[in-house]
Amino acid sequence: MCRASATQFKLMGQRLNQSQGLRPSKKTGITTRIMRCSNCNLIFSNPLPVPANVQDHYGVPPEQYWKEEYFTMEENYFSGEIQWLRKLKKIEPGMKSLDIGAGLGKQMIALNNQGFDAHGFEASPQFYERAITKMGIDTSKIKLSTIEQVNYANETFDFISFGAVLEHLYDPSEAIAKAMKWLKPDGVIHIEVPSAHWLMNRIINGIYRMTGSRYVGNISPMHPPYHLYEFSLDSFKRNSELNNYKVVDFGYYVCSTTFPRIFDGILKPYMKMTNTGMQLCVWLGK
Repeated sequence: MCRASATQFKLMGQRLNQSQGLRPSKKTGITTRIMRCSNCNLIFSNPLPVPANVQDHYGVPPEQYWKEEYFTMEENYFSGEIQWLRKLKKIEPGMKSLDIGAGLGKQMIALNNQGFDAHGFEASPQFYERAITKMGIDTSKIKLSTIEQVNYANETFDFISFGAVLEHLYDPSEAIAKAMKWLKPDGVIHIEVPSAHWLMNRIINGIYRMTGSRYVGNISPMHPPYHLYEFSLDSFKRNSELNNYKVVDFGYYVCSTTFPRIFDGILKPYMKMTNTGMQLCVWLGK
């Protein structure tokens, strides 16, 4: 994200390609090193897990990835993001949107309901097929492609979204740069990614250190569909200098603690107060 040299990468520890539990050293699996960039606080594995085929990465059946109820369209789906967008940009009927990694197309449906001319593309044939057959997405609006292969005309879209996508891409900086070309001059890009400052990982890593373990909890899941990165706000601020954009707004979602619910009353308010929630949401503009 900041194109720092390897001399600025610091080793955090090892990560198993499975759930680690409290005693990962007792388990058998493949490990990779987890690194942190001291320049922009991007967290990543080194080496990165590279699948032999792109569908090893994207070809997870939707029924395996999501529960059955996810195939129903909730009335308030994406409503929080749409409200946030309205604070940043005046919304007018017919504006064009692009969902990068459209999945089942639920964001496209939500934006269509708000008057957008919603488009998207999806790398997984299984998700692409379900978006059309189960969710009724128009085939003229959604493409089957990866971001490396797909193309749109410059300055086409008023709103572009990377929802839980950027952490799966091998070159997130290049993906942002490509999306910026598709964005209109007054457009907005929405990105949600795992936060490099999530409190739960800090607690888990502290427990590992106290027990003498060399493992860390970062970059989960380390199995298909791989998480390759965790991002900080600095990751985007540094990248904005390379790709000539600005961070117009940001925030954090607390999400799950992954701990027993008895701890939620303390941990969730603390994460909200300290910006150490699981997900980082950033809004970019030209």
